[in-house]
Amino acid sequence: MRRATLFIVSGLPGAGKTTQALALEAETGAVRMEPDGWLAALDLDLWDEKRRAAIEALQWTLSRRYLAAGVDVIVEWGSWGRAERLALAAEAKALGARAELHWLTAPLEVLLERLAARGREDPPITRADLAGWIAAFEAPDAAELRFYDAVRTL
Repeated sequence: MRRATLFIVSGLPGAGKTTQALALEAETGAVRMEPDGWLAALDLDLWDEKRRAAIEALQWTLSRRYLAAGVDVIVEWGSWGRAERLALAAEAKALGARAELHWLTAPLEVLLERLAARGREDPPITRADLAGWIAAFEAPDAAELRFYDAVRTL
């Protein structure tokens, strides 16, 4: 059986995660897991953290099944924390899959422009929101980057 790949797409809102994940999906045929689409399809509030966490947990349960069956998976959750990214990669590797990190970054002004253009969030994401999230985001360090089978920084 072919070895599956877990693609972890990491970055802040507006960094281009969905664009990258859609390109990966088209290129690889991987199953894409992204909570915003599920929340929208269920007519749920994008800001409802409890429901977002429940959807991500369900998506990860499905993702593990896919990976074990040899199907590539794209996790498009943002994955701001180093521990979260490493845990996803470790679980994928334990299932016999590869783990790739796709880390997307952009300056604050670019993030704000992209978010304003897409106009999806209600209430809108503010400069203060993004500034706080930039401070909270744990950029991958050299030790983390060595853990993945491949890394793409965009």
